[in-house]
Amino acid sequence: MSAQDQIQETVTGNDVVLFMKGTKQMPQCGFSSQVAGILNYMGVDYTDVNVLADDDIRQGIKDFSDWPTIPQLYVKGEFVGGCDIVRDMTLSGELDTMLTENGVSFDADAADKIREANA
Repeated sequence: MSAQDQIQETVTGNDVVLFMKGTKQMPQCGFSSQVAGILNYMGVDYTDVNVLADDDIRQGIKDFSDWPTIPQLYVKGEFVGGCDIVRDMTLSGELDTMLTENGVSFDADAADKIREANA
């Protein structure tokens, strides 16, 4: 199976996917750590894909999304964005809305605490 096929299968077969450097338990870069931290704190059930474990996936995800950087977040097969976009969406409440509209459960109180801490 090609890297593009693996990525397509992962993105469409899981509600929330984070392509990142490292894992959700042990991120290997600051940007991946920020996004994983947001999702973990909000209690989002997501699949993590460590791009450091496979060079074909690492380059393939950039080609797949036409987005040059890692991490990359997908919700219900839709590319959301990287670290800055996810952080901004969290602070504005847009991520809450997107998750709710897509039937993805999360801890709304935790999301509010993130916003309060960054106000």
